[in-house]
Amino acid sequence: MSIMRELRKNKWLYAMALPVIVYVFIFSYLPMTAHILAFKQFIPVKGLWGSRWVGLDNLVFFFTGPDWLRVTLNTVYLNLLFIVMGTVCSLLIALLLNEIRQVFFKKLTQSLVILPHFISIIVVNLMVMNFFNGQDGMINRLLREFGFQAVDWFQTPSVWPMLLMIIFVWKGAGWGSIIYLATLTGFSEEYYESARIDGAKRWQQIWHITLPLLRPTIIVLILLDLGRIFYGDFGLIYGIIGDNSLLFNATDVIDTYTYRSLRDVSNMNSYSNAAAVALFQSIMGLMTILFFNWIVRRVDNDSKLF
Repeated sequence: MSIMRELRKNKWLYAMALPVIVYVFIFSYLPMTAHILAFKQFIPVKGLWGSRWVGLDNLVFFFTGPDWLRVTLNTVYLNLLFIVMGTVCSLLIALLLNEIRQVFFKKLTQSLVILPHFISIIVVNLMVMNFFNGQDGMINRLLREFGFQAVDWFQTPSVWPMLLMIIFVWKGAGWGSIIYLATLTGFSEEYYESARIDGAKRWQQIWHITLPLLRPTIIVLILLDLGRIFYGDFGLIYGIIGDNSLLFNATDVIDTYTYRSLRDVSNMNSYSNAAAVALFQSIMGLMTILFFNWIVRRVDNDSKLF
């Protein structure tokens, strides 16, 4: 009865939300039925329900293979780099933009830092290829110009976690700063007026007023990012690295590994093996968000997701 009263009371709000609810149900919840593929030996002509049930064989195949630990650790490590540096840079950009008082210059600067987000990932990949390509890349030409030795970037795995992190931050930090900037504009000016009266300098105001007020927003955004810590940025990583096996030890993540498993024509069970990896990815993502949300509830109950 309480549900019916709620629906009648806010019927127009729920009517506005209905298209989004239908969209999420069709494209997010219905596809979850395909996880059953992980427990079958999928044969296309027999379909999803007609294929033979094999239980946990596909998961055993993945966990007994030589690559599962490597791709899992790479995924977590790269995403931690992305989350930490992306959050720090987005927050820093928002704080700096908030300090600009000239309206035109503020809008111009904000447009410039957000612009990389709208550059197609394909264009970004081509830019990276031109910068770091072999002996003729722009970076190597600059190194030789200043008397340094050229580096074969695409045969040096150790540099790519940092390079991917720099590219990720360059492309996404400006866009990520929008939420922080919107939150900053909602803070009451009375806090800062009181601090100025007490003699607080601008950096002291940021440290003692702005950052504590931003803490709930920071925690929520980090929690949302941690929920996808087992999902690599496929477009960025595969677009740049491709099938370059020399870099797999440092850059191969669960998403790229799953994609290559799906393309493996020599493996007749490639669909089911890839589905098993995707199921592992989903379960780990769910466990991660539940775990960190539990920690937040114990530390700062007001900042939890649920």
